[in-house]
Amino acid sequence: MIIIEAIYIACAATSLLCALLLLRGYRTGRSPLLFCASICFFCFTLNNVLLFIDVIVVPQVDLFLARSLAALAGFCALLYGLIWEGR
Repeated sequence: MIIIEAIYIACAATSLLCALLLLRGYRTGRSPLLFCASICFFCFTLNNVLLFIDVIVVPQVDLFLARSLAALAGFCALLYGLIWEGR
């Protein structure tokens, strides 16, 4: 069970690191796509944290809707950035 917990934590940490690196890139280049991608990965980080809470911390509580909304928000942010960059 410890391996599964470590994988969930590693996934959340990787998503957070990606979000921070994208945000740092946005601060230097001011590309709207980098900002939207960083928002996307922040939402993915939230999704991974909620997954950890849902499966490991309190398995009796169903957080499927919250996790799905976080993932949807991330995809929408990235889609918005891709459409905005395409104009």
